[in-house]
Amino acid sequence: MTYRPLFHVTPHLLKTVEEISAYREKIVSASVQVRWIPALQKETRARNSHSSTAIEGNPLTLEQVRVLEEGRTTVVAGDRAKREVLNYLTGLRFVEKNQAKKTISHRDLFQLHRIIASKVMDQGEAGHYRKIQVRVGSYQPPPAGEVPRFMNELLKWWDQKATEWSPVISSAIVHYRFEEIHPFADGNGRVGRALALWELYRRGFDSHHIFSVDEVYWEDRPRYYQALDAVRKSGGDLTGWLEYTAEALHLTLERVWLRVQQLSAGKVKEKIVLTPKQEQLLHLLRDQKSLAPSQLWKGLGVTKQGAMKILNPLLASGLIRRIGTRKSGKYILGN
Repeated sequence: MTYRPLFHVTPHLLKTVEEISAYREKIVSASVQVRWIPALQKETRARNSHSSTAIEGNPLTLEQVRVLEEGRTTVVAGDRAKREVLNYLTGLRFVEKNQAKKTISHRDLFQLHRIIASKVMDQGEAGHYRKIQVRVGSYQPPPAGEVPRFMNELLKWWDQKATEWSPVISSAIVHYRFEEIHPFADGNGRVGRALALWELYRRGFDSHHIFSVDEVYWEDRPRYYQALDAVRKSGGDLTGWLEYTAEALHLTLERVWLRVQQLSAGKVKEKIVLTPKQEQLLHLLRDQKSLAPSQLWKGLGVTKQGAMKILNPLLASGLIRRIGTRKSGKYILGN
């Protein structure tokens, strides 16, 4: 048998994919021979590693992950948490190094799983398909004896049929089907998200490795898990999942485009690494043009004190300016 993903292309999915393509073209055009690409790649690797491990419960902060990515020492909550992040960072480098592979084999998957899951598994053996039955919440994946056959079918589809579709769609299909099979005893979530990135890399969609879509999944984990579960509840129809992952990638590219504009403008007074909340604020200002202080913290869903912690670094860097009087002043993007 061969794997045949079940879905249909809705107007919403088609429109989202088209908008993603437009964002990507702008980013690629602006990224040619730019000196800050390596810094953005490093930041993206840290964001993906933080998010993908945090989805599984890792307690490290993004700043702590940045420190580990740079090879510096930091005080973290337990050796396992540190090991999970270091493993994932190494796994992403493995994917980046092998982005040009024309075919992905079982051996490639075993090596990636061995890198990501080594010394952090609760059960099973790193680099080997599971030999036990597992459960994911209320979902029970296929019996262990069926895993090799299902993975054969998935790899065959990935190598022979995936290119018939946009990488936006094919990466989401690989992501879901891998999680549905759940081929390893532990570490499937992290490996599945790494495989989705691998598809974007090897299809040339993210040739610079600067898209951190896992961050969007992490920011609303309930919706991420609901989108996965909805496929099973709909009899295997992937349409809703494809729409959800396309929306996540769309938001990711919006954020990357904003970073690219800030970096290429060369008007930032001092170096600043944006947090997700700071990026959200910059998006609000881009859409609303200006925000009063009360609108700012309501829009971010934080307290006045929390808003100032988000805002102050942006003011210091020149990315945001305050105009008007103390009572009637508003915040605008720094130009």
